[in-house]
Amino acid sequence: MIMKRIGVVDTTFARMDMGRVAVDELRSLGSGFRIVRRTVPGVKDLPVAAKKLIEEDECDIVIALGMPGKQPVDKTCAHEASTGLIQAQLMTNTHIMEVFVHMDEVEDERNLPELAERRTREHARNAYLLLFRPGALVKEAGTGQRQGFRDEGPLDERSDVHH
Repeated sequence: MIMKRIGVVDTTFARMDMGRVAVDELRSLGSGFRIVRRTVPGVKDLPVAAKKLIEEDECDIVIALGMPGKQPVDKTCAHEASTGLIQAQLMTNTHIMEVFVHMDEVEDERNLPELAERRTREHARNAYLLLFRPGALVKEAGTGQRQGFRDEGPLDERSDVHH
């Protein structure tokens, strides 16, 4: 049996070690896979690193972690990186879980570490499930899951959403 590989790529620009958190969470979920970790300078470097993890390191799924800043240029870079990650997914036919924590998602910067850790752990679990137990995600369809924040929950199916 060929051992599955999960790629983890993070950035030096992030203000916490999101890669360490992802690796820790993946290890807590079980065995039967190998983790391949890489670190790049910033979010715009993530697409090629993720693609290389897939093509050169034969990863079956990749978790791409980044923490874009608050400035308009940071938002532009995050958008470009996101577009690149989508393109890399389509080119390789492989899931790349984009896990970005934007510096302005919380009003108080002291809440960023908790948000980043929670979002990273939840997406690491999602990557694991996509790879090993995709049916588990089907059970959560339509339940309003949000990584990093409290889940939204499903819409009340009895309500008249059409007004």
